[in-house]
Amino acid sequence: MMNTELKKNNQEKALGKVKIQIRGLSKSFGKQVVLSDLNLDIYENESLVILGGSGCGKSVLIKCIVGLLKPDTGSIKLDGFDLLSLSKNKHEELMRKFGFLFQKGALFDSLKVWENISFLFIYHKNVGIEDARKIAAENLLKVGLDSSVLDMYPAQLSGGMQKRVAFARTIAHTPEILFFDEPTTGLDPIMTNVVNELIIRCRNILKATSVTITHDIGSARKIATRVAMLYKGKIVWIGDVKNLDDPKDEILKQFIQGGIKGPIMVG
Repeated sequence: MMNTELKKNNQEKALGKVKIQIRGLSKSFGKQVVLSDLNLDIYENESLVILGGSGCGKSVLIKCIVGLLKPDTGSIKLDGFDLLSLSKNKHEELMRKFGFLFQKGALFDSLKVWENISFLFIYHKNVGIEDARKIAAENLLKVGLDSSVLDMYPAQLSGGMQKRVAFARTIAHTPEILFFDEPTTGLDPIMTNVVNELIIRCRNILKATSVTITHDIGSARKIATRVAMLYKGKIVWIGDVKNLDDPKDEILKQFIQGGIKGPIMVG
């Protein structure tokens, strides 16, 4: 036991500063328990990928972290501040450290590309049109697009271009922490690789911590530094991405191999 604890402590020292600390997090919808006494540490500048089957609570977890959902019990600390017990002003201040890429981009159909990217600056910081367009153009370049799309609407863009615009909006305010909600779901292999490269590029540009939820093992191998497995509302395994090549945990092993028999019930 002492050797196990020592090894764990050494691993934590190597990972550095805890950016987000989650303890005892629980969330239910009626009688359906989605998260159950969940504990998780997310370290500064790491790329954490959270794996899990459809409906296991991955999206609920990150929506609790960013404040889109309120957990029933537990604590979520960002840089030592408990997000669930802060004043409204302090909470809003810390929320600006987050950038969130929704599963389907969530672009505003009625707004042009430059307005989508600079939405936060226009409506919350009173930035003028000329400066807002400049911000949008600068961030489009970061995701491989140029100013020729500034005045286009989302419906005029291909699916891949919409993804890039959504990425540009996510990073425009230079967040410290990036959240990616199933970023490759429904994409073909080529577009999946494009999105994976965008995640890596955005992290590098911002030198940010990132949390990605997915059930795509290929994406996890490419973008993660660490991987966590969510099952029945808890983190049942967490470790370096290279350990996916020889999983010792039976739940993780079944998930990676797509096995029908094992601890994960197939309904």
